[in-house]
Amino acid sequence: MGAAKLMASNDGPRVAALALEGWDTHVNAGGATGQLATRLGGLDGAIRVFEKELSAIWKETVLLVVTEFGRTARVNGTVGTDHGTGTVALLAGGAVKGGQVVTDWPGLNTRNLFEQRDLAATIDLRAIFKGILHDHLDIAQNRLAEAVFPGTASLRPVRGLIA
Repeated sequence: MGAAKLMASNDGPRVAALALEGWDTHVNAGGATGQLATRLGGLDGAIRVFEKELSAIWKETVLLVVTEFGRTARVNGTVGTDHGTGTVALLAGGAVKGGQVVTDWPGLNTRNLFEQRDLAATIDLRAIFKGILHDHLDIAQNRLAEAVFPGTASLRPVRGLIA
């Protein structure tokens, strides 16, 4: 993967954003096999490439995987789960304090779902970003609230994600 090689170079970027296409699984998403499993396998392979290419600095590396839309709690009529609200963020890298799940999990009971169909969003992804940017890159919280995520002074960063 070219991005990993670029970031591994001494004069390469230290922050990057990448887009992986093909996650819009409206139909036949599948379980252990199928479109979603195939996409997740590709994501796993991409993370492994980053780990290999950045091996010299892996202990200082944080990868954050997020999606721009959530999933429904149950499959729809075409066996897909697209266009829900709640989602997941995954962290990888040697600088990550692993072995934990950070959540305010309401469960899958229908009464706990948003509009009785979607996973309820319980943590603002910007709070995840703020925690990583502060704890890993030492960006001041007031700078994050004013310049990076304007208008988020009351949104506290999620702490304890970085080793």
